Amino acid sequence: MDILPLLCVVSVTFTGLTKGTGVLPDELTAAVGGEVMFTTTVTPPETPFVAMTWTFASETILRPIITYTSSVNNTAPEYEGRIIHYRSTGSLKLMDLTLNDIGEYRVTIISAEVEQFLGSTELKILVPISNVTVTASSTDLMEFSSVSLSCSSSGSSPSFLWMNSSSEVTASERVQFTDGGSTLTIINVTRYDQGPYICRVSNAVSNGTSDPVNLSIHFGPENIILKLSPSEDHYVEGSTISLSCSAVSRPSAQFQWFLNGDQLSDTGPELTLMNIKGNQSGNYSCQAFNNKTLRYQTSQPSAITVLERVSDTSIIPSTQLIEGNSVNLTCDGAGSIFTREWMKDGSLLNQTDNMILYNTNRVLSFISLKKTDNGEYLCKISNPVSKDEANYSMIVNYGPENVQITGPSEINVKQTLTLTCSAASTPSASYTWILNGTNILYNSDVFTKNMTELTDSGSYTCRALNEITGRTSFAEHRLSVTENTTSTCSAGCIAGIVIACFVICGVAAGGYFIYKKHTDNILYFKGGGGQENTAYSGDQELNYADRFFYNNDGLTVHLGLQNRSQNQVNRGPAGASSPPSYDVHMQRMRRPAPQPDTTDATVYAQVQVRKK
Repeated sequence: MDILPLLCVVSVTFTGLTKGTGVLPDELTAAVGGEVMFTTTVTPPETPFVAMTWTFASETILRPIITYTSSVNNTAPEYEGRIIHYRSTGSLKLMDLTLNDIGEYRVTIISAEVEQFLGSTELKILVPISNVTVTASSTDLMEFSSVSLSCSSSGSSPSFLWMNSSSEVTASERVQFTDGGSTLTIINVTRYDQGPYICRVSNAVSNGTSDPVNLSIHFGPENIILKLSPSEDHYVEGSTISLSCSAVSRPSAQFQWFLNGDQLSDTGPELTLMNIKGNQSGNYSCQAFNNKTLRYQTSQPSAITVLERVSDTSIIPSTQLIEGNSVNLTCDGAGSIFTREWMKDGSLLNQTDNMILYNTNRVLSFISLKKTDNGEYLCKISNPVSKDEANYSMIVNYGPENVQITGPSEINVKQTLTLTCSAASTPSASYTWILNGTNILYNSDVFTKNMTELTDSGSYTCRALNEITGRTSFAEHRLSVTENTTSTCSAGCIAGIVIACFVICGVAAGGYFIYKKHTDNILYFKGGGGQENTAYSGDQELNYADRFFYNNDGLTVHLGLQNRSQNQVNRGPAGASSPPSYDVHMQRMRRPAPQPDTTDATVYAQVQVRKK
């Protein structure tokens, strides 16, 4: 009974007539040195299997592994200690695998009811992956160059996976895989291809990962930027300015600084200008240099304008301000002057046809000065960092003009004469008085004489001189000095005098008539040998009477016939007769005094005038 099943099993195993895969998996893979479990799909019976056998077959070998019956349990020497047989299911574990274990494994199981269970499967033995290494054709690359990465490993049936950092590298137009994926080639590398790169190698039984490889991809400099801090359009002298330069570059760029195209001694990404001066104004730029790519890039220039504060503003006239002349007012100051603005009397200058502004408003020119140009002028100068201003009071010098003399044109002798000369002039004119061509008074606008004389008559000229304009103007005034011939009596006084005269004349006539009648024997004589009193009319005969009257000033006049008549006048004019003219008076004064006739010493009358 035991021999028959065994023979059947052996017969089937070696002939392969009952080969099948029904009770075994299709294919198994295991690693060298590892183990594999051939698990059948047979359900353990209630009665143990009566026989089973495992055999190994390759292209050149067919050998039993183990044969089992109720009375036989044979294991081939090659498998001693390497297998475990599970009788309940017929499964088999094979350990300490080697590459010689690669092949087909068959199983035959016979149940107590002589039912056969057959199965076969393939076993692949793989060498585990180890020693995974990535080698780059170069790790120091220029952007847009090419690089190849090769992955090597130990083990059988490897497959390769490339990673860039944590992302899988996939094939593209510029990324290629060759040699079964073990070689990665990148064409036109960019800065983003720097890695790290990892190669993962695997087979069915193991995997391995390489150490990371980084690519140093050099690029730049590019995108260079120059910044100023603080950023201003203009800077005042004494400021501190920081300039910083940056560029995208690997490795980091080296920096040089330039002012108006001339290289400065300063290097580095920052340049600090302290207590900056006006001569440091200009266009600043920085240049970045990559010592790997050997490329340069220069920034756009940044203008730094340093301004001096404006100060010491002044307005200076070009010449004396004289009406009718031209003059320039020049507005100047220290510092960096950007703008000039003119004002007059607190308002923006309203430029007239008489004015011209030129030289960027530096000069305000007056073509012909007028009095209306007088005023307060203000010049404001400024720049973006400061401002200043100056005032100028314009006073236009003119004249003298409209020269006038005020005063009497006729005056009596011994009266006070006052003449006043005036003229429109800036500055005030100086005056000289001229009488009949002779200078009589200097530097006074008023001419005064307390006791005028007849010789003060004539043409008075006032000469007005403006020391600034150098101009002279004249005015003439005619003055007549006369003796006092006008009574100062009032109308009542004059009427009284007239009445008194009539009374006196009547009394005198009556007296004369009586005298003539009773004194016919009295001789008649002329005084002074016929010489006349030239102060009176030569045709008149003197008649005397003992009469008196009061004039308008309250003065007493005594008249009468006596050996010596006296006429006393207190502070009054001498008689009613008109005095001679000045010329006649002077002519008569030059005549010899009248002498009494030796044959006629009779004096009819004597008139004395006394002044109190």
